Amino acid sequence: MATIPVTDATFEDEVRNSDVPVVVDFWAEWCGPCKQIGPALEELSNEYGDKLKVVKVNVDENPNTPAQMGVRGIPALFVFSGGQPVSSRAGAAPKAALKSWIDSAI
Repeated sequence: MATIPVTDATFEDEVRNSDVPVVVDFWAEWCGPCKQIGPALEELSNEYGDKLKVVKVNVDENPNTPAQMGVRGIPALFVFSGGQPVSSRAGAAPKAALKSWIDSAI
């Protein structure tokens, strides 16, 4: 399953109402560290398959959701389970560190 672009309008359905845990990546086109972790998140999305959903929220195009989540810097990553944020982290990290963080949260 590839990463899914999510907007302020679709956040509730895709994330809060998801049947599986969701990793939310708040990012922007101009953000270098965001681009660094993009391929790793894409690979992890494929590895977890339908056990986990990975979504991306462009903060420039969708300012409301990051504001509600208290996002101050990007990349900002959240794991949602049962519709609630259960873990978060900021900044880029290698794929192995991201996988370890996701595994500990779900």
